[in-house]
Amino acid sequence: MNPSESSTPAGKFKVAALYRFVPLNDHVQLQEGFQTQMESLGIRGTLLLAHEGINGTLAGTPAAIDEWIDCLRSDSRLADLEVKYSYCDSMPFKRCRVRLKKEIVTMGVQGIDPLDAVGTYVDPQDWNELIADPDVVLIDTRNDYEVAIGSFKGADNPQTHTFREFPDYVRENLDPQQHKKVAMYCTGGIRCEKSTALLKQMGFVEVYHLKGGILRYLNEVPSEQSQWEGECFVFDGRVSVSHGLHESDHVMCFGCGWPVTAEGQQHPDFVPGVQCSHCASTITEDQRKRFAERQRQLSESPQDDA
Repeated sequence: MNPSESSTPAGKFKVAALYRFVPLNDHVQLQEGFQTQMESLGIRGTLLLAHEGINGTLAGTPAAIDEWIDCLRSDSRLADLEVKYSYCDSMPFKRCRVRLKKEIVTMGVQGIDPLDAVGTYVDPQDWNELIADPDVVLIDTRNDYEVAIGSFKGADNPQTHTFREFPDYVRENLDPQQHKKVAMYCTGGIRCEKSTALLKQMGFVEVYHLKGGILRYLNEVPSEQSQWEGECFVFDGRVSVSHGLHESDHVMCFGCGWPVTAEGQQHPDFVPGVQCSHCASTITEDQRKRFAERQRQLSESPQDDA
């Protein structure tokens, strides 16, 4: 059993981050049935379906998540679904959505197919040795707001706002003749499927990526051996997780979408649901009023923690 699938439950809800690149010619037809099945199990989160595969992060009771993953894997095309599990005390999603997309992770470059060419997978237990090689260029493929709260030691930050900007970063900063070994990582592994495929298409020979992403690394590599600094941003109500995939104390700034540390929450510019020090000087007074009213309404409404 994969260690990432055998963690001892530490919370009421089980979270599954999953993906699989595989041709799904019937993805449109799958949408309605998947939506109905997930709702019947009480599962929330977002599941993306495209011709190229499936991607999503879902949460529910451990029994519901296990049943749904077994259901997905009963389709031979999804038998090798990549899944990382973690646990939390409160439901991290507000609703259940199954969405149709052109890409399950949007890079916007035609002809990139991870099933045709992809980088070499590196298990978390072997990752430290790889990135210790002085000839390896280590690149974080995530966006700036994700990198802001944690990254691997010595990693290059492309400072992208969206994954669509990553191809331009590669063209402007990397050269297959100069950068002989390139290692990349992301949250759960899916973005690296496309980023490494892109580099292979551009003529890079030795291209590596962290199998299972940061989530699997934090779950399998002991903290005393870890080369990870900070925490890992996640796209749900937990905001970020630390070693062992324990929920951290970050909150999300409604004004700009950046994660705010416990220290940042003490900053005089931080107003819950309105702004943080990162965006206080950029949002308008009209936005402040609207955000403040939204926060007031939320604070006065019954909280749904089911």
